[in-house]
Amino acid sequence: MTTLLTELPLSAPVNLRDLAGIPVSGGVMRAGFAIRTDDLSTVDPDTAADLVDGGLSAVIDLRSAAEVGLTGRGPLAALPVTYHHVPFLTSIGEATQDVLDQSTFERMYVGMVERAAPRIVQALAIMATATGATAFHCAAGQDRTGVLAALLLKVLGAEDEVIVADYARTGENSTAIMERLRPVMQPLLAAHGVDLEAAAQVAGRSQFSPAPMEGLLAHLERTFADPLEPLRAAGLTPGLVDALRERAVA
Repeated sequence: MTTLLTELPLSAPVNLRDLAGIPVSGGVMRAGFAIRTDDLSTVDPDTAADLVDGGLSAVIDLRSAAEVGLTGRGPLAALPVTYHHVPFLTSIGEATQDVLDQSTFERMYVGMVERAAPRIVQALAIMATATGATAFHCAAGQDRTGVLAALLLKVLGAEDEVIVADYARTGENSTAIMERLRPVMQPLLAAHGVDLEAAAQVAGRSQFSPAPMEGLLAHLERTFADPLEPLRAAGLTPGLVDALRERAVA
């Protein structure tokens, strides 16, 4: 596969955090189980080595095929980490309609749950069976990553306000995220008629909003007797939930 990796700057993620300590049913999230982050394909070699030395054993890449085609796997490909490509969007074009208006992202999040439920369950199964920490990422670590983090926490019994609070932490990193993802996302979005610089200017004039995640969670509560029904229909079994809890909850 042809990539542009040698032309892309490599740097430490700016939106990386272990979900350790987040309250869930029966305890808190265990350290070294699940790490959410922005793009790991452009991570610098030193940070990649530090992640592996710290226990990272699996990476779940939620990006589209076009994004992966531009960057490849990056420095982590040379390290003993299992790689799983589990795209939540078939094309980045699915996310461009409302790219200038973050308050409308709820529709995108709901669409992800509706269309990618089997892949969400696949990602949860990877976490349940990994031998060490699992890191999952998209480009910014906000939307696709945010949906997976939210549903992982929901499966483990976290309260909605706790899930929203974790999502909102990404807002602290918005400026740094935009700078880091620009080299990859600018050409991809331009192919779909979206100017990333214009998007950045709009984003810079408004505060990060928790509304999209609040809207997704409210939609699940409102639409289904069991908010996890879409995942259960896609293969989330009691056994998988038990396996996740065994590994995740301290």
